[in-house]
Amino acid sequence: MSSYIAGYQMLEEEMEAMNTWLSFPSQRSLDQDLAIRQFCPARIEQEQEEWQEETYVINEAELWLPSDDVSSGIQAYEEELFVDSFFNNEYYNECLNGEQEVFEQFDDDHEGMTMAIDYEYLPVMVEDELVMTNFCEDGGLVAEDACNDGVDQGLHLVHLLLACAEAVGCRDTLHARAMLSQIWTCVSPWGDSLQRVAYCFAMGLDARLSLLNHVKANGILENGSGDQSLITKEERLEAFYLLHQTTPYISFGFMAANDAICEAAEGKDFLHIVDLGMEHTLQWPHLVRKLAARLGGPPKLIRITGINDLCVKEYQMQDTIVEAESLGISVKFCRIDEAVTESLLTKENLDIREGEALFVNSLMQLHKYVKESRGSLKIILQAIKKLEPTLLTVVEQDANLNGPFFLGRFLESLHYYSAVFDSLESSLPRNSIERMKIEKLYFAEEIRNIVAYEGADRIQRYDRADQWRRQLSRAGFQSVGFRNPNLTNLSVSLCQSDGYTLATDKNCLLLGWRGRPIMLASAWRIHSVSSS
Repeated sequence: MSSYIAGYQMLEEEMEAMNTWLSFPSQRSLDQDLAIRQFCPARIEQEQEEWQEETYVINEAELWLPSDDVSSGIQAYEEELFVDSFFNNEYYNECLNGEQEVFEQFDDDHEGMTMAIDYEYLPVMVEDELVMTNFCEDGGLVAEDACNDGVDQGLHLVHLLLACAEAVGCRDTLHARAMLSQIWTCVSPWGDSLQRVAYCFAMGLDARLSLLNHVKANGILENGSGDQSLITKEERLEAFYLLHQTTPYISFGFMAANDAICEAAEGKDFLHIVDLGMEHTLQWPHLVRKLAARLGGPPKLIRITGINDLCVKEYQMQDTIVEAESLGISVKFCRIDEAVTESLLTKENLDIREGEALFVNSLMQLHKYVKESRGSLKIILQAIKKLEPTLLTVVEQDANLNGPFFLGRFLESLHYYSAVFDSLESSLPRNSIERMKIEKLYFAEEIRNIVAYEGADRIQRYDRADQWRRQLSRAGFQSVGFRNPNLTNLSVSLCQSDGYTLATDKNCLLLGWRGRPIMLASAWRIHSVSSS
């Protein structure tokens, strides 16, 4: 028992140090990718190049080629860490109190290694017993007495997912198909949150396996084998509206961005808001009401320019325009039916006028411009900077889903979306049609894109708050703190569940589920020497 307590204390110290690095107030908010970085020198070297250079370019052919030997050597240990992450703090506390028998933590091969475990991101509860795991000679995972009860089934399912992902990453299609056939018997879009999220990841793995049949010897996809969404834009937008109605994730972004805009617009009568990727009008009624209630009176004119190749129509803005007029504000709407590009983002194309305060608003859009080279994002940010905006508002999903290595990205994605699905189950019953639509039409498509695709076809490239700070700072922006971040508590209080958490991290607002960051909101202005 004493050796276990010493090992657990070492783990707690590692967790505390890691949480300090993440700057997020959670005792269990760890980045699972730490384990990969810690035991893979090639990964450390890759990340150092990524952070230190202005851009990095990864050959698309390499993304589809099998994993190299140095990364495959740690995959078994990654899986062990991931399975260990299912056990929560309460369970370990019981072990420390002597209420349960302690089992051996480390294999001989792993003796002396420091473990970094993430406890609560996946919705599996361990009650009275532990399922021991072994590694097969072929690298797969086996759960002893698996599927005997809910806990065993959950662990067995995770083992299968990770074994399948490992086989897919190595392009071992025969083994991957065998694993996938077992996964289908354990998952369901109508089951518990783990079964549902596993179903989505199984769909992604299946799609990636299908794409492997179209990869040439040089690693390049054949023509016509790129991402073809199974969901229409109308279906995705329907799911987006349902997500807005049933969770605080979307309203959190609106409220945070609107708070920042209103604060920066104090004393200004003419406002121009350029909305990147505008697909809906949900944000604007709240903004109009806040501006109408500000001290000193409302602004005289608000111009909203929406940019999207499928932008909202004028009639969809009519209700907002009518409400604004009743509050003494004139609102003018202009739509630009084009994709956001560097050449489009000019003062002439956007009709930027002298004397008006310009605001650039990006709600879950900038991650789409990251692509394989971060230089593409930098180009967009530099174009925005040339517009000389009063403020740039950025709302994104807070997850490290843009890593260059498939297995690391798979692990982090599974953590992230398991927390999201867990939060959905707390708000909507298991048989809810609304929940099913949100998961199938919105999140399942994101998971499929992250897991199945590489190169230009992979557009869901979410990053953590620290990475956004680096990229925006390099582009010449500096963060602006929220004057009263408690205002956005309203979006959290609108939801009946008490599992949502709100925190601040270096001028960013973070909305999380049980300590796991899910969404981030931030505001930026052009860096000036006088303000530094």
